[in-house]
Amino acid sequence: MDLYFHFNFTALTLILSLVFLFITKWKKSQTPSKLRKLPPGPKQLPIIGHLHLLSLLPHRDFKELAKKYGPLMHLKLGENSAIVISSPEIAKEALRTQDPTFAARSGTMSTEILWYDHTDMAFSPYNDYWRQMRKICVLELLSSKQVKSFASIRSDEVLKLIKSIKSSAGKPINLTEKIFSSTSSITARAAFGKICKDKDTLVKLFQQGVTLAAGFELADLFPSSKILRLFSSSKVKLWAMRRKLDSILDEIIDEHKENLARMSKDDKGLDQGESTRRGNGESGNEDLVDVFLRVKESGELDIPINYDNIKAVLSDMFSAGTDTSSSTIDWAMAELIRNPDVMAKAQAEVREIFKGRHVIEETDLQKLKYLKLVIKETLRMHTPVPLLPRASRKDCEINGYFIPANAKVFVNAWEMCRDPKYWTNPESFAPERFENNGMDFTGNHFEYLPFGSGRRMCPGMTFGIAGVELPLAQLLYNFDWNLPEGIHRDNLDMTENSGITASRKEDLFVVATPLIHDFSY
Repeated sequence: MDLYFHFNFTALTLILSLVFLFITKWKKSQTPSKLRKLPPGPKQLPIIGHLHLLSLLPHRDFKELAKKYGPLMHLKLGENSAIVISSPEIAKEALRTQDPTFAARSGTMSTEILWYDHTDMAFSPYNDYWRQMRKICVLELLSSKQVKSFASIRSDEVLKLIKSIKSSAGKPINLTEKIFSSTSSITARAAFGKICKDKDTLVKLFQQGVTLAAGFELADLFPSSKILRLFSSSKVKLWAMRRKLDSILDEIIDEHKENLARMSKDDKGLDQGESTRRGNGESGNEDLVDVFLRVKESGELDIPINYDNIKAVLSDMFSAGTDTSSSTIDWAMAELIRNPDVMAKAQAEVREIFKGRHVIEETDLQKLKYLKLVIKETLRMHTPVPLLPRASRKDCEINGYFIPANAKVFVNAWEMCRDPKYWTNPESFAPERFENNGMDFTGNHFEYLPFGSGRRMCPGMTFGIAGVELPLAQLLYNFDWNLPEGIHRDNLDMTENSGITASRKEDLFVVATPLIHDFSY
């Protein structure tokens, strides 16, 4: 009898212990907010969480919510936990102090399909593969030397842009369209060695892809639902886009391989150093595709790469290289037209320094001190990526609040660039604010992060800035600018498009009057 009682008591104790352990673990995994203090946030609705509070411009919505709930908020976007950071101090904690913890990226269905299972750089998980690809890009593709090697391409395409505008002198033109076309041609020639015949198709594919990549598709908001993903209409559209992308990029890569093989054959029998060409670049140098093919075949990579990996990074280069630069020029011209005093000062500088010159060379751009301030101010007011996307790799804490693993993290760079706590008259376009303050866009000033900061900072910053300075200088040097009759500068729509990047919602239509320069001296 005693033995029977002891056995049952022991079994009951063991069962109760197991049940208690299971409940504890289940609570930790299912309701961390009840056990650990999440950042504050508004009351959520069942199922959708806080989605009802967001529009197509979430960076603006987050700014309004932060006024009530503070610079560190927790939101529920469908099934996803999201952390919104809206102050430089907390951004510094996440992007520098705890940078490795927040170096992950949370992909979407569109980025998975269009960026080849996240094997690019922008959307790749933080791992050895990403570190290897970033190293290749920084050292081989986007180094200062490589960016300078594309100077003749930029110069040629900008001169074509100026000629195109002059041909429509006195008539309203869509400047947004012309700038975008010029920038995409520069990127295509740098990446592919020429303007590929399908450039316009590529441009449209990536414009759509960047918009869809924001992650507000139902399948992204409720990732546990296989039904939503399986029957998503966007999925069908994305795979159709992917097939077009494959067709174009495969043809480009195959053409490069054939040309390189022919060059190698032609070089046989020549003495070392006699080869006159080593790549598909326009000057006989390597373009971006050549670089990737070389490192792929070198056998020196710790993690071998395939052609899909190359296509993924090329997709990054083409989409980011085109969209960011063209958008910045477009915003700058819109702001200059709205602020005639700033326009006059910028034009006076360019025309004084380069008077009597037919062509502005990139080597002379360092003389344009005020133009550089205009670009800095444009990047402040119109941050290329308003919400810097990160994801937490593990449970951690910021400012005493619990941040769960795999949470989406949005650093609202757009808001921080307009916060009156850090900027005087932040809604005013005033390039002079950057005079003598030492602030730059290299990720060390957390109230000003146009290219991000930390490990996931944009590696294409040098390429992007180079694609802005020369076109903007030439536009100011060669033309006076006005809006079409009946349109006042105060009525220009200065809101952004939806999506990851923030180009202008409305195209900029202007009338350009060519300036007659005196080239006699």
